Amino acid sequence: MKASAFVYPWDVVGDPEAAERIAGLGVRQATLASAYHSTRALTPRHPRHRIVTAAHAAVLYRVDDARWEGRALRPYAAGEWAPGDAYGEAACALAEAGLDVHTWVVLAHNSRMGAEHPSTSVVNAYGDRYAWAPCIAQADTRAYLVDLAVEAAVRPGALGTELESLGWYGLAHLHAHDKIGGVGLGDAGQYLMSLCFCAACRAGYGGHGLDADDLASTVREALEPVWRGDVPSEGGWPVVEKLLGGEAAAATRVWREGVARSLQETVVAAVRAAAPAGFQVLLHADPVSYHCGANAGVDPGHVLSVADGVVVPCTGGVGPLTPFAEQGRDAAVLAANFTVVSGMGGSPGTLADDAARAASAGATELRLYHAGLASDGDLDAVRAVLTGPA
Repeated sequence: MKASAFVYPWDVVGDPEAAERIAGLGVRQATLASAYHSTRALTPRHPRHRIVTAAHAAVLYRVDDARWEGRALRPYAAGEWAPGDAYGEAACALAEAGLDVHTWVVLAHNSRMGAEHPSTSVVNAYGDRYAWAPCIAQADTRAYLVDLAVEAAVRPGALGTELESLGWYGLAHLHAHDKIGGVGLGDAGQYLMSLCFCAACRAGYGGHGLDADDLASTVREALEPVWRGDVPSEGGWPVVEKLLGGEAAAATRVWREGVARSLQETVVAAVRAAAPAGFQVLLHADPVSYHCGANAGVDPGHVLSVADGVVVPCTGGVGPLTPFAEQGRDAAVLAANFTVVSGMGGSPGTLADDAARAASAGATELRLYHAGLASDGDLDAVRAVLTGPA
């Protein structure tokens, strides 16, 4: 199967050996970040640095100021971690090493935007704002996300794009000095804590027969025994229905999934309209449509009718591939994403077996997270699988 490795520009820029090293892994493609959230990243082989701190969500190329003139919501330029057109410089080096380059675009995940424009953020039933999670129901936010997707995806020379966080973000978030794990929340609890009550969502619930104040009160009441530790919030959608009531739960889901589907349709259409013929558009996706996060919850049948395929997290098992494979879309790309960084819970030594299981589950391609973060030993294990013994 074709394999691609995720890469940051700062893994390549300033390291004259990086592009050839990545190509030497046996991958055919580099999925290179062009718009990314704040992070602190290890660079274990770079000749100039070992730690890169990206202080805020930013685009990693020069912003097209004309596109964003006069708009309150616009991309932030990167700081010293990716100055100028760091993406373009890295993309050229990777292409010269013989790799296809696809953009990697993070969309509805931006803590700086939430801090500077608080009204754009998801608001939970208690009134707490999630600065990292732009509400995708808001018209201005949606317009920003569409134009960001076009600008960041269709970079010079790119043959395709992978769109991350193209859907709802919620409570779950890797955050500095995180202290929200004191009460374990299952997927039902996560859903309740991720329901948005901004003005746009309150109106949306009203359009589906729900009073937003009553719904927020119901959410808070349903969570009280969870906070006390008296009841679990595991168990999937049946537990959401039990906590909220069947009709209310269904109405929230209809509203939220409709918002996400329409945004996905609009973004993919806009990217295709701006891109050259044959440009590939994939979404990072979770087949459970009410899930939130970087791998947006989607309806498998719908998303494969919109995009060219999906990138599916498979480090915990290849089961999430099955709902996509069951759609029977032979031309669709089903890319199984495996973490190959041992220090982040990956298992590069089992990649051959993992790839075989993924293929049996319907995967057509592999994604390897992450060529820049992995140790030399991890990369050696990947290379042995993709290229054979030395």
